[in-house]
Amino acid sequence: MILLKNNQQQTMMIRFLFLIQLFFVTQLSAQQKKITVAKDGSGDFTTVQEAINAVPDSNNAVTIILIKKGIYKEKLRLPESKTNVHMKGEDLNSTILTFDDYAQRKDSTGKEIGTSGSSSFFIFGNNFTAEYITFANAAGPVGQAVAVRITADKARFFHCRFLGFQDTLYTHGNESRQYYFDCYIEGTVDFIFGSSTALFDSCVIYGKKGGYFTAASTPQQKTFGYVFRNCKFTGNAADGSFYLGRPWRPYAKVLIVNSYLSAIVNKKGWDNWGNAANESTTTFAEFGNTGEGAATTERVSWSKSITADEAKQLNTITILSGWDPWR
Repeated sequence: MILLKNNQQQTMMIRFLFLIQLFFVTQLSAQQKKITVAKDGSGDFTTVQEAINAVPDSNNAVTIILIKKGIYKEKLRLPESKTNVHMKGEDLNSTILTFDDYAQRKDSTGKEIGTSGSSSFFIFGNNFTAEYITFANAAGPVGQAVAVRITADKARFFHCRFLGFQDTLYTHGNESRQYYFDCYIEGTVDFIFGSSTALFDSCVIYGKKGGYFTAASTPQQKTFGYVFRNCKFTGNAADGSFYLGRPWRPYAKVLIVNSYLSAIVNKKGWDNWGNAANESTTTFAEFGNTGEGAATTERVSWSKSITADEAKQLNTITILSGWDPWR
């Protein structure tokens, strides 16, 4: 009888805990606002910017923006007040957010819009998430032309593509933490650049024509700048035509670990941007990489390596200063 009683109590407790969990899941679902964008008029809006404008300001609940297949040619802006936005594309290759501005284009006053102004999508709202979306700048090889500029903190991208040439992805915010998982990023010169702390996890970094994969401008006080983990550095450029990176600012930090480096990677690996003083301040390091471009015997003398023990400490939360992008 005592055993039966204990089993009954355990069963009742499990049911009670399940009901509590169900209650909170239901409450969370009820708090989420869902907006659908469809070019054919079958959704709530036909443009992505209209959907962004409909997001409540300073809302703690997640707003999901479902974007149907289509090419949405819009110059987009997610304001700082639009937090907790989660964009989901219907199909990675067919849900495309794009524009065609470039740095030398003139504004209405005749002034060049510059690199920052060329972005197709400006992301300022914290806790932004995107899935299965292609972000592009369609200006072509005309100099700096940004696809996405991210100033927001805690920005996450899962299974996304970033298409462009020079300066494709601008990790803009000094205090911004960014996470990219299973993403494809392509370009030519400095096509991943900026001052944010960003972890690229299991991504394809695709170099076109020749140039530099990265141009970090990490603030001096930051422990991490760019970390590439389990990534693939490849492309259609000639062998040896791509450097892993060069420092846009003196304290640039780039770490590449357990990744595949194809033959397009230059044997020297890194460039000092024409300033020998950068060699004593940058932190460009590699560990555990494979592929034709991974040999470090001919790397520049001022690049660094890390030990196996140091590599073990490179967990996601440590790199992103306490933020777990999977929660």
